[in-house]
Amino acid sequence: MWEQPNPGDIVWCHFPYWPRDVPGPKPRPALVVSVTEREDGIEVKVAYGTSQKIDHLVADEFAIRRAENKTAYDMAGLSFDTKFDLRNLVDLPWNDNFFVVPPSPRHGQTPKLGSLHICMKKSLEAAARATKRSQG
Repeated sequence: MWEQPNPGDIVWCHFPYWPRDVPGPKPRPALVVSVTEREDGIEVKVAYGTSQKIDHLVADEFAIRRAENKTAYDMAGLSFDTKFDLRNLVDLPWNDNFFVVPPSPRHGQTPKLGSLHICMKKSLEAAARATKRSQG
């Protein structure tokens, strides 16, 4: 199996829709929010990533855009401008049912696409604060 991911990693994930225990139909970027070691393996909390409607962000979302910050975009390992939705989080087992090696692996045979650049910290924190406010 693969090396354990770290919070801030961006991974290639079959993000589930509903029900949450069934892998989604196509892999997409997901942001690792937390990692928990369990008796039965590693559990990863990930945030949904999409390249759709990238110009329409709500308070709970943040985007990594090539034109705005090429360094952050390159470090993330993305192929398209991508936004991450911190309202749409799911806990998944770190296994090959939900995570796959991307078509052009930059980090070896692992689902890791890249990592969140430190310059994205303020955007991530603002989205996290908005999520907490909306959840009451």
